[in-house]
Amino acid sequence: MFWPMFAVAVGFVGLTVLAVFAVRVFLEAQRLGRQVTESARRISRAAEELERASASAARAVDTL
Repeated sequence: MFWPMFAVAVGFVGLTVLAVFAVRVFLEAQRLGRQVTESARRISRAAEELERASASAARAVDTL
């Protein structure tokens, strides 16, 4: 009777460890998603600024 109970306990501990790791992976994936979103926003903002600067530079060249 000891071995079946031991196997059930080890199985439960294994599932608990897997659940903890699954939660950690989920949280890190959410954090990575937020970082990717913020990076995309910053890249978009930089592209808009570059576009405005190039348009301004083109106007300055046209007036020369």
